[in-house]
Amino acid sequence: MKCRMVLLLLFIFFFLSENVSAEIPLTAAFVRDNQLWLKQGDIETKLTHTQYVYSPKWSYDGRYIAYIDGDEQGGKSDLFIYDMEKKESYQPYIKVEATDFKWSPIRNQLAYNDRGLLNVTKMKDGRPHGFENVSLGVSGFEWSPNGKEFIVSSQSNLLPTGWGPIELFRIPVDANLKKEKMAHFYTIQTNDDLFAISADNFKWSHDGKWVSFIGVPTASWSMDSNSLCVISSEGKSFQEVGKMLGFADWFKWAPIKNQLAYISGEGRFFVENKGTKIAEMPVALQQKEYTPKGYVDLDLEWYSPEKVIVARAKENKDWKEGPVPTMFTNLYLIDINSNAQKQLTSPGENIRDQDPQVINQYVTWVRYTGNELKGDVWVKDGLDGKEQKWISIVDYAPEFYTRDK
Repeated sequence: MKCRMVLLLLFIFFFLSENVSAEIPLTAAFVRDNQLWLKQGDIETKLTHTQYVYSPKWSYDGRYIAYIDGDEQGGKSDLFIYDMEKKESYQPYIKVEATDFKWSPIRNQLAYNDRGLLNVTKMKDGRPHGFENVSLGVSGFEWSPNGKEFIVSSQSNLLPTGWGPIELFRIPVDANLKKEKMAHFYTIQTNDDLFAISADNFKWSHDGKWVSFIGVPTASWSMDSNSLCVISSEGKSFQEVGKMLGFADWFKWAPIKNQLAYISGEGRFFVENKGTKIAEMPVALQQKEYTPKGYVDLDLEWYSPEKVIVARAKENKDWKEGPVPTMFTNLYLIDINSNAQKQLTSPGENIRDQDPQVINQYVTWVRYTGNELKGDVWVKDGLDGKEQKWISIVDYAPEFYTRDK
């Protein structure tokens, strides 16, 4: 009898151990039904109630979340900041419309593009408030890794002879519109092989020696093809890496090497011609492609210096017209040294796993059913960990906070 009781207790113990999910030690800002939410471990908190939120971004120390309060028609883009300590949203100025905004990598200072005018926030009572002008004529921008200056692009001008070049500048944070502080960095001469009228989505390599960006052509053209480019931090070496679609998440630097992974291929439809490539700086003429024949990769993330996670689906070359088919992706792991590849997720028929992100050792992604635009956030601890659904019903991939960002 005692033996049976012991066996029963052991069975119950192991059953509960297998079915109780461990707390996931992650922090994320996410959008559900157009409102800003926070998830910390197992606790969810709704931060806004009457706004139309998109594009949340964490400050470098995690105290603030900046976001845009828009509307369904896209008629407004008001910049707000949520203060985690005071548990309130506020505007850094009475009325700020932002087309792009980014936090400093070293302090709680927010830079934003207000229809071509680059501004930075000042401080008031210990938090970002008010603003100072930095530069006019700004198309795209990014903080330099030292937090003391920006790399800035100015859009090409249309001349009687065609589109002119794109100019890049390095501008200190305290430029305050002074011409003598605007340092010309590089002139991108465009032609039939590299046609672009603007440069945006700047990303620095891990050591700050290279910066990558997308050269964007005119609107219709950019739907099918953009130029992925790199330039050295001194402005001496400029190269086009390849052609790709204009998705900022489709190109990422390796964690500790000057290797740039990206999804190459032209054509606005995802049914074919989308493959993962890796270019090593300076860009070699030969770049290795890792996507097997018959498949397309539609998102990527570095897991480690030797491993890349991709969202992969089978090609659909049979489609020619009618509704664009949904590409049902699963996550795959690529070892870039050996080219060994294995499937990481198997969600089932008519389910797609997208938006992979790696936070410390955790792998996260968004799982969608059918053609639904909203999905659930799933997490696994390491490559061999057990899958867990962490957040239900998000409008798009969450923004994670990590102290080593």
